Amino acid sequence: MTEVRPAVPADAPELVRLRNLMFEAMPGTAVLAGPGPWQANAERILRERLAVPPGELTMPSFVVDDPQRPGRLAACAVGTLEERLPAPGNPDGLFGFVFNICTDPDHRLRGYARACTEALMEWFDARRAGRIDLHASSGGEALYRSLGFGEHSIALSRQRSY
Repeated sequence: MTEVRPAVPADAPELVRLRNLMFEAMPGTAVLAGPGPWQANAERILRERLAVPPGELTMPSFVVDDPQRPGRLAACAVGTLEERLPAPGNPDGLFGFVFNICTDPDHRLRGYARACTEALMEWFDARRAGRIDLHASSGGEALYRSLGFGEHSIALSRQRSY
């Protein structure tokens, strides 16, 4: 059985490393070699968000430790919990968003991403998140569908690069 645990602030550098691996695997995603501003900012935010008391946590993160390399992560699943105005289909107004599921290449196909994602879904369910969204890569789509994800309305988005 895979041992999944909640991430702690000290995991921030490894969560950023895995996030970078995720971007490297996504077609069309420009990743600069070496440390960049986004990585330092991501690490700072993770350290801050993971340091809050569990009842106030808004960036749930679950990890599997690398069994061969202490201090290194094999996989992760990170999300956010957002409070919006309640609606008929979501009376508590809570929405989850999953944005960082990655497994180190040395540990793929062992169920680690599934275990982390299931822990994240349980966390959202315990807080009554009425909807959970994610953007799936082609490599992750089968996993997410097996966990109950499906198409939802197409949203418009605006993106700026600063």
